[in-house]
Amino acid sequence: MSLAEPLRLAVGLLATAIGLVALLLLCAAVATRLIAWRVEARYPAADRSVEIEGGRIAYLEDGPETGARGTVVLLHGASANAYDPMEGVGRQLAQSGFRVIAFDRPGYGNSDRISGADAASPAFQGRALGQALDRLGTGPAILLGHSWSGALALRMALDRPEQVASLVLVAPVAMPLPSHPLPWWARIALTPPVTWLLTQTIAVPVGLSYLPSVARSVFKPEAPVENYLAASRAPLILRPGPALANIRDLSGLPAALAEQAPRYETIAVPTVIVAGEADPVVQTRLQTDPLSRAMPHARRVVLPGAGHMLTYTAPDTLVREVEALTAAIAR
Repeated sequence: MSLAEPLRLAVGLLATAIGLVALLLLCAAVATRLIAWRVEARYPAADRSVEIEGGRIAYLEDGPETGARGTVVLLHGASANAYDPMEGVGRQLAQSGFRVIAFDRPGYGNSDRISGADAASPAFQGRALGQALDRLGTGPAILLGHSWSGALALRMALDRPEQVASLVLVAPVAMPLPSHPLPWWARIALTPPVTWLLTQTIAVPVGLSYLPSVARSVFKPEAPVENYLAASRAPLILRPGPALANIRDLSGLPAALAEQAPRYETIAVPTVIVAGEADPVVQTRLQTDPLSRAMPHARRVVLPGAGHMLTYTAPDTLVREVEALTAAIAR
């Protein structure tokens, strides 16, 4: 047998393998489009929007049209959208007399992913949402940032203090994260072309299978609230655009935190930090405790036995803290 025969065999096997992978990715891409179509049909995103430089920011609004006690702006965490904090604590704030605005962060829900080299950073997203607040004419507002958006709310207070009356940081990610070397496969997956390909193909079908268990896990050790997935419209993350935005926002956060955390001591607005003692997602000892030391003027509230989803499990506490801040500002 000549040397050409094994070579032809190897080339044939390689071509077959490439063809099978391509077929798998094609099937996954079709499944992704079908899932996204069904999600958008079943869970309509926020339908109000405001034009800013570079695109459109979607939002929800509730509360009195006139005579409001103040304006509260809700900023959602990773993998979420405006409905998540609005259905958790926003409606209750509106019933208490506040004007409540919940934004879809850029790239989530119905908001455009405003293009820019640093689009994943709290600084960039803070500028975008700051423009939206200007367009809406809110004046200084209470920013309530949950989880990832703890960093966003803090950044807005640093960069646009004239728009911020006070801060309510709920289970916030704010302090620099420990650095751990990523395995080789994760480094490959996080390169922009590969990340884009994954979100167009396998990420959404895989996410669909894991979404219910992930939703349960973020509530631990508490029980998840009934009908959380439908109320929060969490399945809206199961679309290529939001999935890609989420991955990039999460992977870019450590560098952003390292840059902005040393400036927290300069924030002068009234601030309360509310955390769950048993939060398994954003551990209090690694985030809330050092943040409290960096902002000694901030009020620290740690709820015994509570987990991460305080907007759903402790809305009464959050409303009381907003009311207390409003009273303090008025004095």
